[in-house]
Amino acid sequence: MSGDGREGGRRDDEVRGARRIPGPRGAVDDLDLETVERPVLPPPGGSAPDESVPEQGVPEEDEAAEPEVAAAADVLEPEEPYEPEEPERPEEPDEDGPVPESAHAVTADATASAPVLPHRVLKALLGAWALSACSAEETAAVEDHLTACAPCADEALRLRDAVGLLHTDGSLDLDPALRTRVLDGCLGRRPARVPIPEWATAYDAETARLDALLRDIGDSDWHAPVRLQWFEDERAVTRRTTVAGVIGHLMAVDGLLSAALGLDDPLAGTGAAAGTEASGGPEVPLSPTRRTETYWAATYPPATRAVREPWRALTHELIRTASLAGPNVAERSVSYGEFALPLQDALLDRAFECWVHGTDIAEAVDYPYKPPSAAHLHRMIDLAARMLPAALAGRRGAGLAGPARELVTPGAPGRSVHLEVEGHGGGDWYIALDSPAAVGSPDRAVAQVALDGVEFCQLVAGHISPVEAAAGQEGDREAIRDVLFASASLSRL
Repeated sequence: MSGDGREGGRRDDEVRGARRIPGPRGAVDDLDLETVERPVLPPPGGSAPDESVPEQGVPEEDEAAEPEVAAAADVLEPEEPYEPEEPERPEEPDEDGPVPESAHAVTADATASAPVLPHRVLKALLGAWALSACSAEETAAVEDHLTACAPCADEALRLRDAVGLLHTDGSLDLDPALRTRVLDGCLGRRPARVPIPEWATAYDAETARLDALLRDIGDSDWHAPVRLQWFEDERAVTRRTTVAGVIGHLMAVDGLLSAALGLDDPLAGTGAAAGTEASGGPEVPLSPTRRTETYWAATYPPATRAVREPWRALTHELIRTASLAGPNVAERSVSYGEFALPLQDALLDRAFECWVHGTDIAEAVDYPYKPPSAAHLHRMIDLAARMLPAALAGRRGAGLAGPARELVTPGAPGRSVHLEVEGHGGGDWYIALDSPAAVGSPDRAVAQVALDGVEFCQLVAGHISPVEAAAGQEGDREAIRDVLFASASLSRL
């Protein structure tokens, strides 16, 4: 380039018609527009004079002192109007003719919505895709990939099923039979050296379920009010306590089984382990109600979460001792003061009470709690049905039931009520009416009463009255009434 701003050998007319590139502009505040000489504009349609096109070269040293003038000229000079060129329209192919390659490219670019992502990125997006957290482009890319990749399709199906479990409307409480199934599976692989007797499995399962509930609740829930209810003297009786008070009640009654197995009574320090008759006779175990009242009176301030560990340790010790004592221990008598039960029935009775009071606690703290497994519930119902003839005889002696109509020899079939328990843990039982020594018989049935399994247990626990029991009845009304009221009389604190 020469010193006058032109390339060597280029003529002036070669750049006059070219579009000018503006130079750097100065600040508007630094310009004095009144001192700037205005250029002469060409007439419309004409060409600009030679002087209207400034030179494109680097200014000389003597011209570098006036940059503002050159910048002002750049601002004021109008630009040529711009007329956009009309794009060429692609030729439309014939109806039967081949489609040009350019048309294929345009169509592919317009319709392609899924980005091209590598396999590892698409695999990492499967979790977000299952949660519907991907963008529209990512969703399209993942779904296109799933049609061609079988491993990713299987993984996506598993993730989508897992997401469905997060939105379930069902209860999240564990199946009551889950513990039994897990233990059965473990024992099938490695049998226990000393297995738990079959008649103690219900107590083992119900204490474990109640302990799981107690582990889940907070410290403040241990002081939540709980209403205990049972049936006494032909009417419903209630007593208010706390969650900790209920566990103390269970531990107090479990002490009766401890005495039968030769273990230490947990209430020995409170004076509730045994009582002396007014006549000065030998010591006998107290009734469950008296043991509980003595424990509550001796526990001040009220019990807290600390009561859980001694109760749970006692339940473990009872199960361990019963398992190691041999087969004859099942018939060992456990005295309840006014009556006695074999150890195997006493553990079943304690399992029933753990479930009933576990339900009371769950209602107080708003915790989901299901009934026992069908096999365990069936055994609990069977225990209540076997105790009904003796309960009927006791009520008859107190003038609360109808008189015996047909006395038979012990072991002979007598008048019976067909107790049909439906649903969970149900079955059929025939309750002897006139004598506890008689045998219930379907041939001597004079009435039939039908109840749901859980509803019958609530009646036995005193949570619903005999009049409110939704029972299907047929036959002798007096016999049905006597059986329903005898069932409610089995309840206690």
